Amino acid sequence: MKIQNAEFIAGANEISKIPKYNYNEVAFTGRSNVGKSSLINTIVYRKNLAKVSANPGKTKQINLFLVDNTFILTDLPGFGYAAVSKAERQSWKDMIYDYFTKREKLKLICCLVDSRHEPLDTDLALIEWLENNNKNYIIILTKTDKISKKQVLERKEQFENFVQYCTHCLEVLPFSSVTEDGRKELLAIIKREVGQG
Repeated sequence: MKIQNAEFIAGANEISKIPKYNYNEVAFTGRSNVGKSSLINTIVYRKNLAKVSANPGKTKQINLFLVDNTFILTDLPGFGYAAVSKAERQSWKDMIYDYFTKREKLKLICCLVDSRHEPLDTDLALIEWLENNNKNYIIILTKTDKISKKQVLERKEQFENFVQYCTHCLEVLPFSSVTEDGRKELLAIIKREVGQG
């Protein structure tokens, strides 16, 4: 599944400032420094489409990328410990949930979780919100190249147990931007959910 083209089309820190497009959207959300930008770059095979930084909180707005003139990937600001004020973190959180609620063409939400760590309250709260609001989502376990295959399987099983009674979780998918493990599977899920599969 080759991607021929991917381009930045819009960015804003308020939902009202983002144009409405006639393309289905897939959003990427998770804690700061979980690897959202790296994952998006891996999906589309572009090194610097989404800006990557070692400093949590680099993405301060909602950024939309049009892929092959068929669907949009959305990079959302990270939850958590970015080096900004508590008020700014809260405004990001409000903006993210606003996006989830108001974007009519949003078809799938990808919840990124660092595979090296236990799930945090923010991760579980997000999953609970998505379930309560009938939003289809997948859980992506990032940075799997940094732990053993056995640990990856254990983490995957742990999350599968968490969501076993959830009706809107479509998949728990291990992923590495370094080795590209999970890329083909993720792209297949995205294309299916946006109607391109």
